Amino acid sequence: MLQVHNVSLRFGKKTLFENVNLKFTSGNCYGIIGANGAGKSTFLKLLTGELETTTGEIIISKNERVSILKQDHYQYDDMKVMDVVIMGNDKLYKIMKEKEELYSHTEFTEEDGYRLADLEAEFLDMDGWNAESDASILLTNLGIKEEYFDKKMKDIPVKLRVKVMLASALFGNPDILLLDEPTNSLDLEAISWLEEFLINYPNTVIVVSHDRHFLNKVCTHIVDIDYGKMKMFIGNYDFWYQSSQLILKQMKESNKKKEEKIKELQNFIARFSANASKSKQATSRKKMLEKIELDEITPSSRKYPFIDFKITKQIGKEILKVTNLVKEVDGKRILNKISFTVLKGDKIAIVSNNDLAKTTLFDILAGVTKYDKGEVLFGKTIEKGYLPQDNSNYFVKDENILEWISKFYKVDDETHLRSFLGRMLFSGEDVFKNVKVLSGGEKARCMLSKLMLEEPNFLILDEPTNHLDLESITSLNKGLENFQGELILTSRDHELNQTVCNRIIEILDDGTIIDRRLSFDEYYEKKNK
Repeated sequence: MLQVHNVSLRFGKKTLFENVNLKFTSGNCYGIIGANGAGKSTFLKLLTGELETTTGEIIISKNERVSILKQDHYQYDDMKVMDVVIMGNDKLYKIMKEKEELYSHTEFTEEDGYRLADLEAEFLDMDGWNAESDASILLTNLGIKEEYFDKKMKDIPVKLRVKVMLASALFGNPDILLLDEPTNSLDLEAISWLEEFLINYPNTVIVVSHDRHFLNKVCTHIVDIDYGKMKMFIGNYDFWYQSSQLILKQMKESNKKKEEKIKELQNFIARFSANASKSKQATSRKKMLEKIELDEITPSSRKYPFIDFKITKQIGKEILKVTNLVKEVDGKRILNKISFTVLKGDKIAIVSNNDLAKTTLFDILAGVTKYDKGEVLFGKTIEKGYLPQDNSNYFVKDENILEWISKFYKVDDETHLRSFLGRMLFSGEDVFKNVKVLSGGEKARCMLSKLMLEEPNFLILDEPTNHLDLESITSLNKGLENFQGELILTSRDHELNQTVCNRIIEILDDGTIIDRRLSFDEYYEKKNK
């Protein structure tokens, strides 16, 4: 069991948490949510002891092991994949290494023998003989082939290194498992396996994630961080969202009724307090008035940008036809005679284990990259809007946000632009920030702002939720649901794919495609089977 008792954390004059009291128990999965900067990842660091509390204490039951998903895989470059996974159980790994060192001695002392006996007993007690087998199972389930097990971390693809770090965190069934954005860079199969793993996990899991579907699937509780307070709710993310909105609505309605009653009492008192025959009634109403207390409604630190894609040019019958498209990268054919036609009403999700194939296809459709063979033909009425996964080339000049966004608006109207940026959460002096120093989330909101101002009728979106917080993802989701044009997107956000898209095109390992007209949930179910 893990307890957080009267915990506060301050950095100078800034208070991140204040008097937090929470209890985390076995068999439950707790999702930590909150606006960007609320302190979700910082809270995990408090639980591991990486950061010290300003006041209060973190209490962990005796002999319970805590494991956390480490984000920096580069520090393990010279270690073998198998060793990195087993190292997730630090005590077991140290026993294994000490055993290896003692067995390597050319001359055995009596002291070495006694020490080895103790180590072997501990090793057996910790099921050490099955360590490599257990690690292999984890790696395989996450989609890492056996050929990589004995390679050094620096010699395997970056995408696989992230999976190795996840396997390391999961290894040895820790009593308390802390996961910070575990689905980042995972493919659909790995996410599906991880969901099932956590659903059946018998110990305590605490997870930070921007993936709404993942939070809904695995979480039994939600811990909401808002204005330095942390409150725990029973249920998954959707249940928290619906119940919190219902509570807020009920409080507002209750206050409205109370305000009407207050006004009624005040009018009576003002009218009859000087009237001798009514003085007792006026006094009685004064007492009633004193007892009425309005519910205190604290505004949330969450802010939802306003995302709405308008189109000014209607689309004709011809939208997009791709015929026998071929593209090779470094001598390998990643798009192999691809053909598909976009029809009226199509909102297409492109899925693939090959990220390069997806991004290359999007770059080709946007006119950024040339293809080797085939044909890409857009209709004459089509006005494309492209959101690339890598937006760094857009933010290289020394200019502020207002100057940057004005390049994409046809009318010289600073007042309108500032109002528009305000709805995208760039208010007041924020519009004068240099674009070079913006965070990933701020750049993503700038790119969405650019896209809205251009008013395209055909959207090409490569991982549009990258760097966005839950609130921005929710707003983007609604904006794309309401979009009246056609679109092609690729996203790891399950909820976005399911609620927006009505057609799935899967790029296979050989560069060919499977084109299905079905929902993402239907595709996901078929894929799992």
